[in-house]
Amino acid sequence: MNPGVERKGSLLRAIKAVAWGFFGVRKNSAHQEDVARLTPLHIIAVGFGAVALFVGALIVLVKFVVAP
Repeated sequence: MNPGVERKGSLLRAIKAVAWGFFGVRKNSAHQEDVARLTPLHIIAVGFGAVALFVGALIVLVKFVVAP
């Protein structure tokens, strides 16, 4: 971690980092910048929200497919 960089992460930056993590493709330089700027709390909170949305979308999709 770079002690000269202030940890000032935004919600949008955390959402982008989690979205790229779900997709699985990310430049190393962008990843290192996110690590320097975001706190683990940002990532965990947005990650839980993203997982909840993903599971909710899957439930809605399954109900739509199996509906008579």
